[in-house]
Amino acid sequence: QVQLVESGGGLVQPGGSLRLSCAASGFTLGYYAIGWFRQAPGKEREGVSYIIISAGTIYYADSVKGRFTISRDNAKNTVYLQMNNLKFEDTASYYCARRRGGSGYPWPERSAYDMWGQGTQVTVSS
Repeated sequence: QVQLVESGGGLVQPGGSLRLSCAASGFTLGYYAIGWFRQAPGKEREGVSYIIISAGTIYYADSVKGRFTISRDNAKNTVYLQMNNLKFEDTASYYCARRRGGSGYPWPERSAYDMWGQGTQVTVSS
């Protein structure tokens, strides 16, 4: 089965941490780039981070720089998003998505991604 499955979301207090996982099956991540997106109620889905698996090229949204870290474990065919110092504004459903590298679109361009996971909810609340 070809799919992406996110996990690791939950309820966390401000300043806390979570690690999200994006596990790929049915294809090898090394041939793609993976983006993390999030969507809060009433908001557009926005790019959070991005990694070109084969090259290790990484981008972050300004809002998460210094707090979030994207990484991959090629042996596990999985991409992670380590989220530290979480803030109320980070509350959203988080999705991972795949795209071919070198598509010519900016990394947060949602239309460039051809497969999306089901999402995992992150709620930051005191």
